[in-house]
Amino acid sequence: MSLPVFAVVGRPNKGKSSIVATLARDDSVYIDARAGSTRQARAFPMQVDGQTLYTLVDTPGFQRAREVLDVLQASCSDASGRPQAVRDFVARHSGQERFRDECELLRPIVEGAGIIYVVDGSCPFGADYEAEMEILRWCGRPSLALINPIDNDEFTEQWQAGLGQYFRTVRLFNAHRAEFAKQLELLALFGHLDPDWQQSLQQAVEVLRAEREQQHRDSSSMIAGMIAAALTFQVSQKIPEGTPGDPIKSALALRYRETQVRRERQCRRQVEEVFHYHNLQRSEDVLALEDADLFQMDDWYLWGLSRTSLAAVAGSAGAILGGGTGMVLDGATGGLLGGLGTLVSGAAGAITGGVGAWRYADEIAQFRLKGIPTGGKQLSYGPSRNLNFPFVLLGRALLHHRLLCQRTHADRSNLALDADLLEQVDDSQRRKLARLFAQIRAGKREDERRAELAALVLQWCRAHDA
Repeated sequence: MSLPVFAVVGRPNKGKSSIVATLARDDSVYIDARAGSTRQARAFPMQVDGQTLYTLVDTPGFQRAREVLDVLQASCSDASGRPQAVRDFVARHSGQERFRDECELLRPIVEGAGIIYVVDGSCPFGADYEAEMEILRWCGRPSLALINPIDNDEFTEQWQAGLGQYFRTVRLFNAHRAEFAKQLELLALFGHLDPDWQQSLQQAVEVLRAEREQQHRDSSSMIAGMIAAALTFQVSQKIPEGTPGDPIKSALALRYRETQVRRERQCRRQVEEVFHYHNLQRSEDVLALEDADLFQMDDWYLWGLSRTSLAAVAGSAGAILGGGTGMVLDGATGGLLGGLGTLVSGAAGAITGGVGAWRYADEIAQFRLKGIPTGGKQLSYGPSRNLNFPFVLLGRALLHHRLLCQRTHADRSNLALDADLLEQVDDSQRRKLARLFAQIRAGKREDERRAELAALVLQWCRAHDA
């Protein structure tokens, strides 16, 4: 079974590298707005679990197509000899600066790659492109053309008419916005270009569909685990008699906040890895989800449920919440002052700073003070009893997942917050979630409840591909 190789060719700055990044799911592909940023052909294998399904070759752009065609036409007088004429041209001119880019882009084709010719649908069609298309036709390899609308699709009809005279298959394909189903459709189309590729690409589509389902399952499990851990988390500190309480309360609230934020970010990184995004931090100035503070409670009605929705679900959790969760004390008999100095240092900043940990402390969770046998007391903060808190975590996680599903590996823009986060969750599901959250808080059959939560999240994750 032959593994397909596709050379992605066209003029500079028409989106060739973006096509490669999207179809190879590789955000290490270098993309630059400046023309001519790709100077050498480079292969990017599309792999799943170490198995290569197909390979995309990113190539330099045509620079002197008219001259190359003139050379080819002077060396060959009949159609049967054209593929050999192209091979001879590459062999003869490789290493020469004049036709350097043309030799680089033609080499993988003469070695057996199929052709994906990329044009920009926001630029008008012109007869000067015909030399490029004629050279590719001389190669005698299976080919198709993709119209990539970089800024708009104003000239798409022109391109479809012009390309149709040189390519049997012409498709509109936005490298930055092509949803998963559109990518699979294109792969299936490739399989019809060459009978030797059909079995490989059919298998590739099946493997990618199975992997996508596993990505949703892994993501839902990670999100459910993060929320369950957040619902049961608390921080504690032993304090001696007579120690002022406010600085320690402030520092505990800050520690609680920082831990929850760190866990949410860790979950987000794990989900990004599942979807093969390894360079988001390096390719973006600010990841908008992180720029928005999880504990800015003024915005919680955006992140989680509205006041009306909260009132509707409150009864679902009320009976369970009324029972209380109790405090989990370690019963330690030593180390009364352990960590107290570090905790209190900087407490003034926690009280007066803009982190929000002290300002909203009583609304996020409650402080508990209990005596211990060796003297002194133990102050604890958490777990959170705020009804909206887990909905905030869920809303942020679902938005992040949806943005990843709708994103391609060619897109290097910021992840933006521009939608109601829990719009896909209906009222009955919100009430069920409120009961699950309350049961997890109370420690009631937590593993089963976490599995139920993951199953609900999985439904919404799958819907993000719809």
